[in-house]
Amino acid sequence: MSSLKERIKRLEADLRRDPLGHYMYHDLPFATFCYTPAEEWAMRGEVALLKTRLENDHIRCIVYVSLADLLWRAIDESEGLDAVISLEAQAGFDAAQQQINDYLSDPDFRPLPGLLAEQLRSLNPHKDLAFIWRAGALAPNIYRVSKLLDEMKGRTHVPCVLFLPATTEGASLRFMGIAENEGRGSYHTKVYVD
Repeated sequence: MSSLKERIKRLEADLRRDPLGHYMYHDLPFATFCYTPAEEWAMRGEVALLKTRLENDHIRCIVYVSLADLLWRAIDESEGLDAVISLEAQAGFDAAQQQINDYLSDPDFRPLPGLLAEQLRSLNPHKDLAFIWRAGALAPNIYRVSKLLDEMKGRTHVPCVLFLPATTEGASLRFMGIAENEGRGSYHTKVYVD
């Protein structure tokens, strides 16, 4: 795997292109930037530097969108954290994780794609760039990131980079390096991995 700095450099080159070169489909203007879970803090530092360089050169205004914040918002606006805690105490972790997945998937609650689309709606697709991070909050199996990307198709024109903690084995991505997450879904985006 190439170094984190090398992958950031490749991403930056694509973000400086006109038109932007970091995505493959106009109705899904996302790239997926992979890093190992152990690189989380280094990735955050490199992304902060990347943000500064792009904004100083007037390339784009960078807006951070936290998937962790959207997760907690979905819980709060559904049945609340106390309901999840109670369910976990009664039925166990897997049942609580499934309930949170329901909050993030079921239209009767607060689906994650809708929350993300709401966050992006106020941004200007010609001036802004969203850095979507804190995807690790969706582990181990709260919500599949590939599902989120599938459901974002056609929902925004704002260019986005999703920073994904994942390891690779061959052509497969393992979200958070968890073996059971291997090969679950396709990301349908340009993937910066090695």
